[in-house]
Amino acid sequence: MGGPTDEDDASLVARCLRDEGTAWETLVRRYQRLVFAIVRRAGLDEHAAADVFQTVFARLIEHLPRLRQPERLQAWIVTTAKRESIAQSAKGRRTVSLTPTDDEDGARAVDEVADDSPLPEEALIELQQVNQVRLALERLDSRCRELLLLLFRDEDDSVPYDEVARRMAMPVGSIGPTRSRCIEKLRALAG
Repeated sequence: MGGPTDEDDASLVARCLRDEGTAWETLVRRYQRLVFAIVRRAGLDEHAAADVFQTVFARLIEHLPRLRQPERLQAWIVTTAKRESIAQSAKGRRTVSLTPTDDEDGARAVDEVADDSPLPEEALIELQQVNQVRLALERLDSRCRELLLLLFRDEDDSVPYDEVARRMAMPVGSIGPTRSRCIEKLRALAG
């Protein structure tokens, strides 16, 4: 522990303002998944997502010296990513030509266009919580992190308890209590 992932946003912003290159790398690494998740949730493709990602971090470079509450960096990034996603989506709609098609009755119809309603705040809150858990998971001790990653995989990729016990070199009966302690540590870190 004690690495750059433990650093709070205000300290990280201060290091960025001192032009410490590793601080910028840490900042981008910390928030890149969150930005991409917001953009992809807005329904944009990979190319548009990359454009929004670049715009968000370019704007951050411009606005960082004027950021009044550096501890609210994540909120600034989420808001900017959301706004840029909406702008990129609108830009994409302006350049798409709709071609009339015939429906089953032979009537002319226009192909459906993606829903352009803003992202619901609940979705943004959920994305922020997922990001907090991911950051907390990175800060967990390696044994807890490994155990939780083995236990909480996608259903298609789940690992049976006996295999978890073998990989972790622990009795099957101690997996449940150890898991509970690790989850408590994770909750405390995600705070």
